[in-house]
Amino acid sequence: MKGVLDRFEGNQAVILIEEEKAELILPKEDLPVGSDVNTVFQVEKDENDNYKIIEIDHKAEQEAKETTQDLLAKLRAKSSGSKFKKK
Repeated sequence: MKGVLDRFEGNQAVILIEEEKAELILPKEDLPVGSDVNTVFQVEKDENDNYKIIEIDHKAEQEAKETTQDLLAKLRAKSSGSKFKKK
């Protein structure tokens, strides 16, 4: 399953696991090197219902970036400018 690094709260990282509607909170130093907000991780749940980060999911990150860029491009193409007159 996938988890996304949502935010940092002090020295803690908050990872959202949408599929399970759960949060994983752990110390920043336990994150894989190169982790930042919006980093996508492969996460697994053990027999005690504890979540563990397996690795950064670079493919899912790239797909999310491309989707965001596509949406922004569509919004920009639709925009006809401001409705207010310029003086």
